[in-house]
Amino acid sequence: MQPSLAALPALSPAATAARRRAILCVLGEGFCFALAAAMIKATRSAAIPLTEMVVFRSAVIVVVMAAVLGRSGGGLIGLLRTRHPWGHVVRTLLGLFGMTTSYLGYLRLPLATVTSLNFAMPLFLTVLSVPLLGERVSRGRAAAVAVGFAGVLLIVRPWHDATAAMPPGVVALVLAGVFTWSLTTITIRKLGAAGERAATIVLWYSLGSLAIALVLALPVWVTPSPRDAALLLLAGAVTAAAQWLMTEGYRGGEATAVAPFEYAAIVHATLLGALLWGEWPDATSVTGIAVLVAAGLALWRQETRR
Repeated sequence: MQPSLAALPALSPAATAARRRAILCVLGEGFCFALAAAMIKATRSAAIPLTEMVVFRSAVIVVVMAAVLGRSGGGLIGLLRTRHPWGHVVRTLLGLFGMTTSYLGYLRLPLATVTSLNFAMPLFLTVLSVPLLGERVSRGRAAAVAVGFAGVLLIVRPWHDATAAMPPGVVALVLAGVFTWSLTTITIRKLGAAGERAATIVLWYSLGSLAIALVLALPVWVTPSPRDAALLLLAGAVTAAAQWLMTEGYRGGEATAVAPFEYAAIVHATLLGALLWGEWPDATSVTGIAVLVAAGLALWRQETRR
């Protein structure tokens, strides 16, 4: 006999408040990521090398991470101890490429376009999970992936002639970076399965990306204006705040309840791009974004049913 709705346990006031707070944290995370992207985009007239931008961002993250992780047991040196150094090297290189290409996208493409393409990462991850993780993809997940890639095609429209707003080379690099982010996620999964602590993974990536970006940036260093330096430092600080909000959101609420609100980042990016640079998406782009979001939500639903 099926229980009636009245017999189902209701959320307590405390649980309801915790879920509401978690959702607000995820919404705030999306806004902070979009705001950081807008700050990076605002520096495009200064011709600052991409690797130098990554240096500013990574330096701020390292300072924040050192302040937070330094309070944990064992200290920073203890957290760097690992039995899988090459796994961290691969994760750092993949993550650095993904970060650099996303910065390129923020500078050369509409904010809404780059943010939307970043949400294609679960599609790539689903495809890669078969050969790299040995997972099976159901027909429902395969259909969602196919629909999602159709949405990506509607956004980038490779059948159209290149335009100043959508240079195909930049679009291809952004998509390559999104693909790399999916490989990064798989690498993190494997490191976690091997027993690596989350703090160790984060610290290796933060220090490694800073060191590599600094080596690449020094030969072409351009001294930024005080305005641009402030924007880049603020972008790093806002990114750190976004990561903290994301952590708080998923720590304090069920992933099944808060994950769909990640897509609010597309709304934030669209509004910022439209208000600051007049980047209003056309009907085809809106359709592609809607298709991509629908596919992502379908994949999310498939995962929560497993």
